[in-house]
Formats: sequence, C-alpha cells, structure tokens
Amino acid sequence: MSRRAADVPTLVSQARDGAPRAVARLISLVEDASPLLREVMAELAPYTGHAHIIGITGSPGVGKSTSTNALVTAFRKQGKRVGVLAVDPSSPFSGGALLGDRVRMQDHALDREVYIRSMASRGHLGGLSWATPQALRVLDAAGCDVLLVETVGVGQSEVEVVGLADTTIVLLAPGMGDGIQAAKAGILEIGDIFVVNKADREGADATVRDIRHMISLGERSDAPQWRPPVLKTVAAQMQGVDEVVAAIGEHHGWMAEHGELHRRRVARAADEIEAITLATLRARMGDLRGEHSMADLAQQVVSGAIDPYAAADRVLANMS
Repeated sequence: MSRRAADVPTLVSQARDGAPRAVARLISLVEDASPLLREVMAELAPYTGHAHIIGITGSPGVGKSTSTNALVTAFRKQGKRVGVLAVDPSSPFSGGALLGDRVRMQDHALDREVYIRSMASRGHLGGLSWATPQALRVLDAAGCDVLLVETVGVGQSEVEVVGLADTTIVLLAPGMGDGIQAAKAGILEIGDIFVVNKADREGADATVRDIRHMISLGERSDAPQWRPPVLKTVAAQMQGVDEVVAAIGEHHGWMAEHGELHRRRVARAADEIEAITLATLRARMGDLRGEHSMADLAQQVVSGAIDPYAAADRVLANMS
C-alpha cells in the first residue's frame, strides 16, 4: 500500500471527488503515523474548515450507535454528505477496533454519500483515538457537510470530545442513574445538547427534570450563553430525532452569531499543534544517546547525582 499511497496529491484529488478507497487510504496513513503524513496534511489544508463536527458521547448502553445511525438518516434526508468516525474499544492483543459500530450502521453501508470509519482507541483514556483530529481533516477535505464523532463511552474519561467538536451531544438513558453520573463525570459542563434516549422507558421524564435542574444550577454568567436543551428520543424508532437535528442547527447558528464557532476552532487547532509538538519531542527524547540518554539520566537521578529538574534541563539542552 505504501507504493500506491506515495502519490499523495492524487489520493487527495480522488478523495475530494468522493472516492471511498482514497479516503480510506488517507485515514490509514494518519492512523499508521506514516512518513507521508506531513505531506497529506499540507495537501488537505486548503480544503478544510467547512464541516460541522458533532461529538456524540455518553455512558455505555445509552444507544450511541443507534442514535448516530438515526442522525445520519436525518441528515441524509436533508441532502447532506455525512462522515462518521466511531471510536471503538481496542483489542488488547491486536490493537484493532472491534467494529461494533459498523455492525449497527448497516442502513448506510451502500450509500456513497456516507463514509463510516471505525477507529481503535488503542488504550487512549479520553474516549478518542490520538489520530481522530487528523482523520476528521481528511473527511472534512473530502467534502463532508457533517462529521459525527462517536466516542468509545468510557464513563468519566470521555469529556475530551468537547475539545474536538463544534457541537457536543450528551446521551443519557432513564433508569441508569445518568443524572447523578453526569454531574460526577463533569458531563454537564461539556454538553451543548442533552438527549435522553430510550424515552419510552419508565423514568424518562424524571431524568429530563434532573438534567434541566442541574443545568440551571450552573447558570451564573452575564455573558451571552447557550442554554443546552434537554430532549427526548427513541432513536431505534426515529422518534424525536428531527428535534435533535433542529437543535444542532440552532446551536450552530448561535455559535456563528456570537463568535463561539471561531473560538472553538482556534482552540482546537492550538490543541492539535500542541499534541504534534509533544509527540515530536517525545520522539526526539527516544533518540537521545550518550551521557544524556534517558536511561543514563534516570540512573543519575536514582543515585542522587542530579535531581529530576536538572536532568530535564539536560534533555532540553541536548534537543536544542
């Protein structure tokens, strides 16, 4: 595949034309941290920044995959091109994704205007793969109007999605204690839209009341603020999904009007730059040789010859 992928401009051109294989190869280059990755990102840069990125998060069992599938159906009815990144749990042996989300999204398997990719979390605790931001750039440049990012659903560690999305949807379900769990996990602070799925179950109205009450307790700023709606759905039957799509549109409009959309995207780019910089520094640290090698410095710290700060100074001086 490396020989076939060597012509990056051709791959990017094919992806821009909607060729699924080209999109798949570009995302594979991202996941594999290919040496061609810098060239790929440079080629994609002029075509990015247009898609509305929607993060979907929530505890396991609330129906994230079913809700994602329902949202894809609703957006396709509007004629929008949709990309889905479903971050699956990883196999502890192969590191690969379990692909459970693709199994539950077969409704769109043959639709050329929908691209679904399962990505392995590879042990990353934020609910996302480290490669997710670059993969989103590929789908954005490939002409997707809407990008849905479904997190792995790892409970109290999944709030990282807020830094990646323009709009974050928090899914809850009645009878799972999600009202209290949301407060514990910091979910209330990251949600732009709250959706109580499986609303045909007993306790749905009580969960809605709990979430609305908790949101009201946090409202204390005089600055213009988006008030997160709390909606009910039965995603498996497409009930309430149109209301969620309408709320997504309202939130996008509110962000554009108040400058929040630009602020979030600038913050996201800054985080991405920082992550790439730190990854580069870690790689250089692994290349240290001689008396300033990490192993040698660690030995000196253990023996008391130097302190950890002095060792870190030597590492930085050696890299510069």
